[in-house]
Amino acid sequence: MKTIRYAFVRSLPIMAGYIVLGLGFGVLLQSKGYGAGWALVMSGLIYAGSMQYVAIDLLAGGASLISAAIMTLMVNARHLFYGISMLERYKDTGAAKPYLIFALTDETYSVVCSGGVPEGVDRKKYYFWVSLLNQLYWIAGGVAGALLGSVLPFDTTGIDFSMTALFLVVMTEQWKASRDHTPALVGLGVSLVCLLIFGSSDFLIPSMVGITAALTVLRGFMQKKEADHAV
Repeated sequence: MKTIRYAFVRSLPIMAGYIVLGLGFGVLLQSKGYGAGWALVMSGLIYAGSMQYVAIDLLAGGASLISAAIMTLMVNARHLFYGISMLERYKDTGAAKPYLIFALTDETYSVVCSGGVPEGVDRKKYYFWVSLLNQLYWIAGGVAGALLGSVLPFDTTGIDFSMTALFLVVMTEQWKASRDHTPALVGLGVSLVCLLIFGSSDFLIPSMVGITAALTVLRGFMQKKEADHAV
């Protein structure tokens, strides 16, 4: 029980964000003619946050499977890169590993990676419960939003920006918690350069590749800097 309580406390900030964002997703989904059942299935089987927002327009516009697959790759390409850093953490998680991989969102990654766990808390179960609770928050928000959207009129203008706002909040919290801002500055710089070169519709994948290459080159420098801080 101590592990579940600790996971719940640690996930509370995510709960606040996910319920609000889920409500926005559900309202948008309902406004396009898709009800609470769609919100439940998408949040349970896709569980991709920003991609679910994008998927609303794909569904409403009748996009092909190929277009949907390419768009999904572009939006979620970042998971390929930061997911690699979870290999060691999730190495001995047993039967829970497939779900942990599936449920690794940006916010779950942030919570899991920020510090260790106190004495008496099972680390592996903690990872599972944080992941499960966060998904349940998202499902609850999405279904509630679709139900509210079916009975109350909403102006959905600007709701799709809510996911971007959450990303900014997560980045701000990580900036404040970290003494080394090199990764954040590299990510920002490379993204801006790629945005100028490739444009807003095509810069995501080049940015991910560029950030990975830059951080690989700077890895030794950052490790030395971290060791100097620890002394």
